[in-house]
Amino acid sequence: MLRYALLLLLSCSILNAQRIYGKVVGITDGDTFKLLEKDSILHKVRVANIDCPERRQPFSNRAKQFTSDAIFSKEIRIEVINKDRYGRLVAHVIYDRAYQLSAELVKNGYAWNYDKYSDDEILIDLENIARKKKVGLWSDPSPIPPWEWRKGRRE
Repeated sequence: MLRYALLLLLSCSILNAQRIYGKVVGITDGDTFKLLEKDSILHKVRVANIDCPERRQPFSNRAKQFTSDAIFSKEIRIEVINKDRYGRLVAHVIYDRAYQLSAELVKNGYAWNYDKYSDDEILIDLENIARKKKVGLWSDPSPIPPWEWRKGRRE
């Protein structure tokens, strides 16, 4: 029931978004994948409002595996918000009719709500619950957000 309420709230915020349907043909990492439309157009997609651990960061492989288990080789729908600086479509990802990938990743402790780009109350609540339960990456005593990890690698 909660899943349907979350999807209803999400759908209200993305009514004007471009919808694209296709099959997931590749998983790059926990929050990025390749989507192939029926007319053979390939899109690189970045899941909106979240950030998963980077490669070589704890829980990176688990986040990628979670995403793969959830959407790889499935027909899904994305609701495009915009394009990022790398040309990827930033989008809400809906799979198995009612699951929202960003919410599932955060709820299971494989992603942060990306505060810089998201003030999504649902994701904030799901992250707080996952933190309290020490689920996934929150079982680590001091998890490092990916944006800080990337910043540290550049310096």
